[in-house]
Amino acid sequence: MDGLRFAFGTLTVFPARITRWDRDAARAGMLCAPAAGLVVGLVAAAAGGVLLPLGSGPLLAAVVTVAVPALLTRGLHLDGLADTADGLGSAKPAEDALRIMKQSDIGPFGVITLVLALLAQVAAVYELYGEGWAHGAVAVVLAATVARLALTHASRHGVPAARPEGLGAIVAATVPVRAATLCTAAVLLLAAGTGLLLSPSDAVRGVLAAGAGLAAAALLLRRCVRRFGGVTGDVFGAVEETAATVTLAALTLG
Repeated sequence: MDGLRFAFGTLTVFPARITRWDRDAARAGMLCAPAAGLVVGLVAAAAGGVLLPLGSGPLLAAVVTVAVPALLTRGLHLDGLADTADGLGSAKPAEDALRIMKQSDIGPFGVITLVLALLAQVAAVYELYGEGWAHGAVAVVLAATVARLALTHASRHGVPAARPEGLGAIVAATVPVRAATLCTAAVLLLAAGTGLLLSPSDAVRGVLAAGAGLAAAALLLRRCVRRFGGVTGDVFGAVEETAATVTLAALTLG
């Protein structure tokens, strides 16, 4: 329960009172992160399921579907994506880049990255809703779950924190590699199972899309660790949004 409270309390706006703020609770919380993503994805898919039968059209339904996760996370992950883009694009030493990321304003790199990521998400969900609500709903739930699974991997042993304080410091290097692997296997089984509800090819496509999302997130994580010396709360947001965007985009292929 401490892990669930930590996951929902830090990653969503749902009323989950965090009773413990230590590395043991952080480890459990990051292992429960995909569960928080699953709930966020279900709520987002439900929003599309309400609008489409009312005749809103797939584009408006896609916009609302993408907006729901932003609302349910207070926009923190999108803010982290923009701040990380500013830090990576600054071409400054790690200490200065971290200072740029901590500032409240958003620079040009952040704005461009944020706009393109949201456009890509809306475009992907629009295409998937065009195949039917079920295809879009499965995709949205899978992308949200995979996105939070990427946070589990960003918290695994061997990934240091860039700062001695903040969310990155409390969760960095808390998750054993074996536990992260088992968590990944569970999510991939979920991807295959939900895809089978549509067709065998959708099951394969779901697993491959999840793998693509995790791979993209891993590449960004590796770049950030080299560039900043470790992870921060902003890096977690960037990793999450990258995994979600790539997973959705991959699901439109094939």
